[in-house]
Amino acid sequence: MKKTFAKLLCLVLAVMLMVTCFVSCGETNYAENNTKIKIGVSGPLSGGAAVYGIAVKNAAQIAINEINAIEAAGGAGTLGMQFEFVAKDDEHKATNVSTTYSSLYESGMQISLGTVTTAPGLEFKELANDDNVFILTPSASGDDIPEYDNAFQMCFADSNQGSASAVYFNENYQGKQIGIFYKSDEDYSTGIRKTFLDALDASLKNGIKEASFQEGDNDFSSQVEALKTCDVIFMPIYYTPASQFMTKGKGIVKDDAIYYGCDGLDGIDAIDGFDITTVPQEVSYLSHFNSGATTGAAKTFIDKYNAAYNEETEPLNQFGAAAYDCVWAIYEALKVAKANGKEFDVTTSPADFSEILTEVFTSDNFTFHGVTGKAVNADGTSNISWSDDGFVNKEAVKYVVKSANSAQ
Repeated sequence: MKKTFAKLLCLVLAVMLMVTCFVSCGETNYAENNTKIKIGVSGPLSGGAAVYGIAVKNAAQIAINEINAIEAAGGAGTLGMQFEFVAKDDEHKATNVSTTYSSLYESGMQISLGTVTTAPGLEFKELANDDNVFILTPSASGDDIPEYDNAFQMCFADSNQGSASAVYFNENYQGKQIGIFYKSDEDYSTGIRKTFLDALDASLKNGIKEASFQEGDNDFSSQVEALKTCDVIFMPIYYTPASQFMTKGKGIVKDDAIYYGCDGLDGIDAIDGFDITTVPQEVSYLSHFNSGATTGAAKTFIDKYNAAYNEETEPLNQFGAAAYDCVWAIYEALKVAKANGKEFDVTTSPADFSEILTEVFTSDNFTFHGVTGKAVNADGTSNISWSDDGFVNKEAVKYVVKSANSAQ
């Protein structure tokens, strides 16, 4: 009898302990003391990819300042809340993400722009999924970034960049010798290469030339030699190795060849020690932002950015433009949610914000008008929406960084 009672007592105590742990060890809302809605991002603010992270940080802050000014003025359609933006430096290293994410989350981050680049983003998205933090990344383009319901992209996914580039090649480079220069140990580069080849016409695939490299390679003599007779060289890589290849290729690669990349080439004209005007070939890339816009919403944003930041040391690129759109899209989505009767404030938990924003972003009725994507509206804005899988829907543009035969 005593053993039975003892067992029953132990069972009761165990259940009580489980209940206590469930109540006290559940999700901690670090935002409960927030005075503003806090949006965070992890990105390279130092190192070789810093030009991306700095542009994202700066452009997002411009959007925050504009929104806060609107909210301060008040009036119909506003939220009655202020916003705060926080960026942490991950140096474009996935190994740093656990630290940057924890710092952001525990400091009260409620909504996130995820990461600036893909490799850190693959780690960030797992942590954000565990806590159900909403992500709208400006530029982490990996196909697996929006794997979970809480994650969305403002940039084109890698597979879409590859297939969209192939469509352009199919339409414009028939009869040309195509080359591919890619990084074989990087998901970003190999992913774009694969979908590019999958969508490329058979007539262009015949006789295609390829040259690859890996982390630590920087000579590229053999790669230049392999691709020197190509008419168009597709470069699904980041700007640093691309600039090294172009430098090595001077006088070897055909002067009338075309270097064509994806979003990784954004910022190639602002690398310290690399003078792109000495490259005789055309340098262009698939983009969702026209950095040379002279009219419309894109031009207005460019002027704002250049007025706020030094064009030489903190240049604007499409990563920054996408971050600007991200912040504004989040704000517009929250306005839609409020109009639909959703309740939230500056202390709302990340998980609750995630449910609210995900519902809006996956709605068939939500279209955001931004500065990225092809301008189709009278005010120079684009039409942007999202699929249930988190991929963005908008029209791309080809951006020419430098035209051919303009070397000085």
